[in-house]
Amino acid sequence: MVLLLFHEKQERVDPISLTYSEIKARTGIEAEELRRTLQSLACGKVRVLSKEPKGRDVADNDKFSVNTEFKSKAYRIKINSIQMKETAKENKDTHEKIFQDRQYQIDAAVVRIMKARKTLSHNLLVSELFKQLKFPAKPQDLKKRIESLIDREYLERDEQNTSIYKYLA
Repeated sequence: MVLLLFHEKQERVDPISLTYSEIKARTGIEAEELRRTLQSLACGKVRVLSKEPKGRDVADNDKFSVNTEFKSKAYRIKINSIQMKETAKENKDTHEKIFQDRQYQIDAAVVRIMKARKTLSHNLLVSELFKQLKFPAKPQDLKKRIESLIDREYLERDEQNTSIYKYLA
């Protein structure tokens, strides 16, 4: 859509030049998406557009024009989209989601192991969990999940030895 703005039927000596603000107004594309698109077209490996002033970041007053120097032997070219950096909020949300998913995986692994073994000591359960889980888990996180399963009555502690857990059907 952005490239279509630069296409004109008439032959011109000087290429069309548009600012970021003009492109945004004409296309109606969201600001971050448009910045990413223009970076891909003007700053990536394949530079179809020229950008003034030169640089990686796209500002509101930057000017873009067709890169008349661009040549490619290929009939079709592939323009890779530049990935934007994750914001602090997105990063935090991602880590929270991963932590939540891992809690469910730990719970499922504990229940699977205890369902098969019926009775198991804390140390054996933790070592079995380390074998089954595909991500690095901290022993204190495993202990919290085991305590949670005890609270939810999936497991109980042995009355004589508190380091032994029993599975409740």
